[in-house]
Amino acid sequence: MSTDQNITTVAVPSLQQLVARGEVWSRMAAEYGVTNPVPPWKSSLDGMCEALDREGATLELLARRNDEDRLSEKVYRNLPYPENQLVALAHSLIARNVIDEAALADRMREVRRRLEAGDA
Repeated sequence: MSTDQNITTVAVPSLQQLVARGEVWSRMAAEYGVTNPVPPWKSSLDGMCEALDREGATLELLARRNDEDRLSEKVYRNLPYPENQLVALAHSLIARNVIDEAALADRMREVRRRLEAGDA
């Protein structure tokens, strides 16, 4: 897998919509009365990055970190950390055809439905 692929030019509509809605943890936590400043998905994100870095077959360490830096600086600069890291990783995996954007969008809709229904 090429580490020099410029994925900042790849449009990911589901992530663009997420960013446009301003769905950052501080706002979501306040809306739902959550006091923990650490997003519940942060440990999963850390584990995913660790697994990707350790294995290196799906997305090479250098490629992932370069993607994260470029995307955080150029595409997701208005998102706070760790949201920018999460969205940059999803963007990278979609742009490199590791995950399917439609499947991610479906999963995001399901999580939203559960959250709004109080099933989360």
